[in-house]
Amino acid sequence: MRTPSQLVSIPPAQTRFLEDDEVAEEDERWTDLQIAAKDGDLAKVEQLISDGADINAPPSGYYGNTALQAACLFGHEDVAKWLIEHGADVNASGGNNGCRTALQQACTAGVRSLVTLLIKNGAEVNAPAGRYDGCTALQAAAAEGHIEIVRLLLDGGADVNAKPAKTAGETALVGATSTNDVQIVELLLKHGADVNVPAIRHKGKTALQAAALKGNIDMVNKLIDAGADVNQQGASFKGGTALHAAAEKGHVDIVKRLLEAGADIDAGSGWRNQSALQSAGICGQDAVVDVLVKAGASGDAVGGVILFG
Repeated sequence: MRTPSQLVSIPPAQTRFLEDDEVAEEDERWTDLQIAAKDGDLAKVEQLISDGADINAPPSGYYGNTALQAACLFGHEDVAKWLIEHGADVNASGGNNGCRTALQQACTAGVRSLVTLLIKNGAEVNAPAGRYDGCTALQAAAAEGHIEIVRLLLDGGADVNAKPAKTAGETALVGATSTNDVQIVELLLKHGADVNVPAIRHKGKTALQAAALKGNIDMVNKLIDAGADVNQQGASFKGGTALHAAAEKGHVDIVKRLLEAGADIDAGSGWRNQSALQSAGICGQDAVVDVLVKAGASGDAVGGVILFG
């Protein structure tokens, strides 16, 4: 068993489905080479390969990485370059849940020169998003706010509307909207991003719902102008329209803007057929309740549940 100092530090965003004991188990599954690559210890990487370590040992565990993927995730370009030169597979699949390729990890890390290195060595720009919370390279770069990498990928043929991971994935546009990155949103829209991609079934949301949750009125206006459906439902698990999202978070200006744009004030959502008025009520958003009632909302403000969290 490795000592605490030898355990792998897995990024929190990649362990969202794991319990504490599963994270500990995950730590134990990485090879010494994968750990050395993650640590950026080139001398140790060279020594372990010299001693016979498998440079392409597959990832193990829920969120495992090959040595190259580990080096890319933590931005160690020198280690990645050495591994590629010595036969590392640039398109190997990642661990069971994250399933992120080396390029997808590099896009998460935001190291443009590393992304360029991988593409020049055959990395697949449009490798699909792995299950659960995987992502394409473009989705990773957009969600992390790396606009120069987004430009690089788009210029290299990245699919702006690639299908997201089936459980907790997001399109590139939803990812950028969720982080309030107006520049990336504008760039993606310019390249044909679909503003009305349906929300992923488990915890997904549309771009407009993401903007409504963030309270960014300029982003909401931009998406509406681009043709966003103001009445589109959210994830089938709980549902919710953009109006529900804005009501839940208390964004009065966005509630008013959505109503102006044709949002159905009494639209029901989820298995409870919950109204936006109920969403506002359960979250104590009295100002929104007042706006909705004055605008003609029917029913009352009790009996709702939190849809977006």
